[in-house]
Amino acid sequence: MLTSKQAVLRRFWYATVPVERLDDGPVPFRIMGEDIVLFRGDDGEPAALRDRCCHRTAKLSKGWCEKGQIVCPYHGWRYDRTGALTRIPQQDAGQDTPRFRVESYRCQARYGTVWVCLGEPLADIPEILEDSDPAYRRIQQFNEVWHTSPLRFMENSFDNAHFAFVHKGTFGDIQQPAAKKYELMETDFGFTADAIVDIRNPPESHRVTGTTAPDIERKLRNRWYLPFCRRLDIEYPAGLRHIIFNCATPIDDESIHIAQILYRNDREEDCSTQELIAWDQAVIDEDKDVLESTDHDAPLDASSGEEGSMISDRPGLIVRKRLLRLLREHGEEEVRGDGPRPKVLHRDTHLDTCSTDLITNEAGN
Repeated sequence: MLTSKQAVLRRFWYATVPVERLDDGPVPFRIMGEDIVLFRGDDGEPAALRDRCCHRTAKLSKGWCEKGQIVCPYHGWRYDRTGALTRIPQQDAGQDTPRFRVESYRCQARYGTVWVCLGEPLADIPEILEDSDPAYRRIQQFNEVWHTSPLRFMENSFDNAHFAFVHKGTFGDIQQPAAKKYELMETDFGFTADAIVDIRNPPESHRVTGTTAPDIERKLRNRWYLPFCRRLDIEYPAGLRHIIFNCATPIDDESIHIAQILYRNDREEDCSTQELIAWDQAVIDEDKDVLESTDHDAPLDASSGEEGSMISDRPGLIVRKRLLRLLREHGEEEVRGDGPRPKVLHRDTHLDTCSTDLITNEAGN
C-alpha cells in the first residue's frame, strides 16, 4: 500500500513534534506528502498551515511568529492560525487586505505532543488514562524518522516471533524462538492483544525492570488503534508498569515519523529518564535496522501471494484486513507501486491457512 495515495488516511490524527518545540518559532513537518508548518497561535495553542505563502510560495516555516501569527520570510506577508492573510507590509495604511489565505488543518496539543488531522476526523486521538494519573510520570522519548511504512511498523509492534532474533542484543533469547500466543479481540478502534512472554533481563535493564533476576516474565497488554497508533503496556513481576504509546505518522510512502511517549508508575530516583530512554533506544534501534530493510509497499490483501505468513503473524494480518476494509468502506481500493512483486515460491497448506483462512474465519468474526 502506498500510504499517501489513500485519501481516507488523511482523516485521522497523527502525532508530530513535542509542543515545546514550538517555543522557538515555526516548525516544518510533512504528513502523507503534505508540507505543513506548525506554530503557536495567538491563544498559545498549536496551529498548522500549508507550508507555502500564497504570494510567491516561499516556505512559511522559514519565517517567524509575530503576535501569534506567522510571517513569511520573503515579503513579510502575515497569516493567522486559520490561514487568513492579515497584513501586507507593502500596502498603504487604510487599504483593505486582500482575502487571500493558505490552507489550514485541524491541530491540537495532547500528551505534550502536537497532533494534526489533514481532513474531517473519523476518530478522536486515542485516550491515555495514565496521562492524568498522578501515579504515573510522562516521558517524551523519541521523535525519529524511519525509512519504512507505518504498516510495517504496526505489525512489527505485535509480532512476538521476532523477539528472539531482532532483540537478541537486548531482551530476546535466540535459543527460545517459539512465539507466545496472543489473546486477541477485535474492537471498534482496532484490537486488543494480551500475552505473557519470557525475556532475558541483562544487567543494563535491571533498573528498568525493577529486578535483578536474569530471566523474567512480562505481561503484555497491547492495543492497536486504527490506523497507526499502538499502546504497549508492559507489567514487570513486581507490578512495575512500563507503558509505551507511539504513533507511526506517515511522512510519505517510504518514511514515517515515530513519536513515542513512555509512562511509568515509579519515580525518577528509581530509574532515571536517561536510563529509560537509553534502554528503549537500544530496543527500537534493533527494530529500525530490520524494518528499514523491508519493502515499504506491503500488500494489504494477504491473498496476493507476495508474502508468506505464519500463526504468529495473526495480529499483523488483522491490521491488513482492517485497513483494507477501511479503504473499501470509503470507496477506495488499495493503491500499489509499479515495482516488481515476486510471488512466494512455495506455499504449503499450513501457511495458506494462516494468511487467508485466518483472516476470513478467525479474525473476521
